[in-house]
Amino acid sequence: MSSNTSRRRDVTVADVARAASVSKAQAARALGNYGAVSEDVRERVLAAAEELSYRPNELARSMNTGKSHTIGVVVGDIENPHFGLATRGITDTAKKSGYNVILANTDEERAAEVDAVQVLLDKRVDGLIVAPASSTETDHLQRVYESGRPLVLLDRAARGLPAEVIAADMAGISYDATKYLLDSGHRRIAFISTLKNASPFLDGTQLDSSQISERLEGMLRAFAETKLPFPYDLVRLNAGDADSIRDATRELLLRADPATVVVASDGLIALSALGAIQDLQLSIPKDVSFLMYDDFAWARLTTPPLTVVAQPVYDMGVAAATALIRQIDGRKASGTAPALQARLIKRGSVGPPREAFQPAQAYTAEGPTAALG
Repeated sequence: MSSNTSRRRDVTVADVARAASVSKAQAARALGNYGAVSEDVRERVLAAAEELSYRPNELARSMNTGKSHTIGVVVGDIENPHFGLATRGITDTAKKSGYNVILANTDEERAAEVDAVQVLLDKRVDGLIVAPASSTETDHLQRVYESGRPLVLLDRAARGLPAEVIAADMAGISYDATKYLLDSGHRRIAFISTLKNASPFLDGTQLDSSQISERLEGMLRAFAETKLPFPYDLVRLNAGDADSIRDATRELLLRADPATVVVASDGLIALSALGAIQDLQLSIPKDVSFLMYDDFAWARLTTPPLTVVAQPVYDMGVAAATALIRQIDGRKASGTAPALQARLIKRGSVGPPREAFQPAQAYTAEGPTAALG
């Protein structure tokens, strides 16, 4: 007796050959589009395959051809719209070239990234696009590169690894953005990032992310050229989740010498930081100015619209997939790197600092105290 829950047996090449009245070898050549086969046999085999809803065994095909026509993509946080948009650029480009994409999320954990890379290699992907969780601890990526497997790094470089990197220049645009804030009168500029770091950011601190390092490098250069002291006390790393981001934002704005502008290093951080500012009933930019990295539709719908550092995120995904497919095909680089320039878009969220602003509470070394008014 048959059951609706019984599993249907996969249709094999032998089944297609039998239905088309040809040999298994002829059917395999017609289905794989290789070797000599008559047009009559090809038409019969393809018609039988369609009738039987035949789907090729991709693993077996990859073992025969050496190619799986799949690309492995490893990113830090797929919830972050930055990676979502980059992945869309990758998948759109891959599809046009006949490649499928397998996506892995690491939560910015190096151990999870090591596992994800190994799983994808076990799946026999033709190449890897990786946004490294660490720019320093990259032995696993070094092994991939040395094995000859095509590898492209997305958004972040890896120290000592000569793999192709697709990223916008963050140091330059961070310098421009900081100069804009300084020219607007701000000196107490806060920066919030989820980057994990064992100690506070101080002069000479080596960070584990090329992107965050470049952003802070640009800020430092702008302050140095203006001959102003850099506000190390306003750099907040380790802002891991929404609650910790809100706590960090409140602390930055309720201290005795508060930040007059908050810079969020990505859109997810911006959402939580804006929530904290709203909780404190502060007005942007009257009470505090705001700038974030990346430009998404919602940033133009706030009141006022947010000033942003807009990165060509989709184009970065396209460029990464294009570079990887070129490597897979064995073609050399053209020598002309894609123009991936970030832009500072000035909207209404940056104004002059409110010198007389006194928050409801101020933070001292002992904790929050009532601000003197």
